[in-house]
Amino acid sequence: MDWLQAIVIAIVEGLTEFLPVSSTGHMIITENMLGVDINDKFVNAFTVIIQFGAILSVVVLYWKRFFRLNKVEDGVTGWKAWLQKYDFYWKLLVAFIPAAVIGLALGDFIESLMGNVWVVAAMLVCVGVLLLFVDKWFDHKEDKPLTERRAFTIGLYQCISMIPGTSRSFATIAGGMQQGLTRKTAAEFSFFLAVPTMAAATGYELLKMLLKPEYREVLVQNLDVLLIGCIVAFIVAILAIKFFISFLTKYGFKAFGWYRIIVGGVILALLLTGHTLQMVD
Repeated sequence: MDWLQAIVIAIVEGLTEFLPVSSTGHMIITENMLGVDINDKFVNAFTVIIQFGAILSVVVLYWKRFFRLNKVEDGVTGWKAWLQKYDFYWKLLVAFIPAAVIGLALGDFIESLMGNVWVVAAMLVCVGVLLLFVDKWFDHKEDKPLTERRAFTIGLYQCISMIPGTSRSFATIAGGMQQGLTRKTAAEFSFFLAVPTMAAATGYELLKMLLKPEYREVLVQNLDVLLIGCIVAFIVAILAIKFFISFLTKYGFKAFGWYRIIVGGVILALLLTGHTLQMVD
């Protein structure tokens, strides 16, 4: 992977990370079109790690809300006081647990799906159909309280996104809406939840590469490519995240559903007729 390929893939990541269209799926499609070897260990790691670069835009744009502690009520002490004070982070941790457990248990299987364009295309279409109806199914005008049980359930929804082409954004926002949150609140919680999730995924990928000498050497040799990818994804994501919140609040998911169905349908048609997505040798 060269610098130009890394920049193009990072732009795609930044644009799609917060949209319910699957950033991983779009990166896999882009890598195929650019002629990048999607089964290469560094390419797989690059696809995961630059997502963390995009996710950092949440910390920058929402830093006042991300770095916050709640006021403890008078008379509350001990662990209850701790839970009140760190309620925001506690709910994020609870929601993060399912992905951490399943990610560790099924890590190799999930990685094996990363290069499967058939899976990506099929999931683009399937989830696209669901997006046509999500707004009708879960139309809430006011938020229900975000309890530990609801946070954990949203975390379970997030696990669905481990299948390439599904969309972490879709899974967690839909999960939040199913649990009684409005579209806007569900989207913002999805953004916040992405921070520990992608930080853990990035750390896991780096650790796997650093523990094996042959992969460690590849990582060191391509560190500049990885860095430029993270920076580009971060910058583009900052521009995309505000657009998404505004669009989602006004119009909902239907447009994204039709987009997914069209893109996934075109890719399936190409694959079924014996064509490839590769545009660059």
